Amino acid sequence: MCVIFFCADSNPLPGGYKLILASNRDEFFARATMSAAKWANADHVYGGIDLEPGREGGTWLAIGHSAGFFKVGALLNLTGEPKPRDAVAHKNILQPHNHNSNSTGINLCPKPTTSNSYRHPNPNPNQNPNTNPSRGQSNNEHFLLGRGMIVADYVTRADEEHSILNYNERLLKDCTKYSAFNFVSIEIGSASQPARVKLLSNVPPTLEDFQNGECCGFGNSLPHSPFEKVRHGKQEFEAIVKAHGGASVETLSAQLMQLLRNKHKFWPDDELKRRAPNWGEGLSALNVHIEEHAYGSRTHTVVLVDSENKMHFIEETMTGLDPHGEWNKTHIEKDFQNSV
Repeated sequence: MCVIFFCADSNPLPGGYKLILASNRDEFFARATMSAAKWANADHVYGGIDLEPGREGGTWLAIGHSAGFFKVGALLNLTGEPKPRDAVAHKNILQPHNHNSNSTGINLCPKPTTSNSYRHPNPNPNQNPNTNPSRGQSNNEHFLLGRGMIVADYVTRADEEHSILNYNERLLKDCTKYSAFNFVSIEIGSASQPARVKLLSNVPPTLEDFQNGECCGFGNSLPHSPFEKVRHGKQEFEAIVKAHGGASVETLSAQLMQLLRNKHKFWPDDELKRRAPNWGEGLSALNVHIEEHAYGSRTHTVVLVDSENKMHFIEETMTGLDPHGEWNKTHIEKDFQNSV
């Protein structure tokens, strides 16, 4: 389970932000993951990296800047959906069916995979990520087309084929070959052009547009039937943007991190209970912790881009298997004011 809240505005008020984004990544605590960093062979892109053996190189959230545009991509599962009828296998893009699932009937956060089109090496070979195998994995031999490179392919490339419109229209034609997902894409260019925001869901195949300056919130259900935690979280996010949208990076990011750490369970929740009948209550908080399964919100991320194109990528992520233990904080600052 994952959540994302954001507001994209290409022409904010002075002192405001072109992008305000807050996201939680929920995953098994033992899953090998690299903290947020500049990507080694795509140095205009920043984000975390999945290091699960056989699936290393993908990402759940990343931001890139090239040709005068910021591009943001995020991938979330659609929980509780069956295997798609049109799913196909590819020798280099394999994802075991139900690898994201368990006996509870819930699909967890995407487990990115690699492909021939893009391979993401370790950006920091001196860093020692947790490499223990994940719990709850399946030995099911049925394979689905992996989703892991959807975000990476979008944010790394600046050609017309990978524009927000063309990329989503092409993906929409093939989206039923993948396990169920929500793909969030954002494109922010010059102040004269409104930011473009799209959400592509593949069960059923739909592509929706959202407005410049609109506060959005998405999780692991369809946008018109959000989980209660997403609905409440979006309301709180809107209040933070209204009250602190012109504040310093320190103040705004602190407010957003507080939102992401919220452990209140928004339960009961009919939609979450329908999609995850056995884990529903445990997943009903924005900040998830299911101790018996060593699973929960292991990464909190805030991304800010100010009116002068300075980006702040702020991440807090667990360093071990105990959410009450040590967390690693990363704060990347990059000024794209004169970048092309």
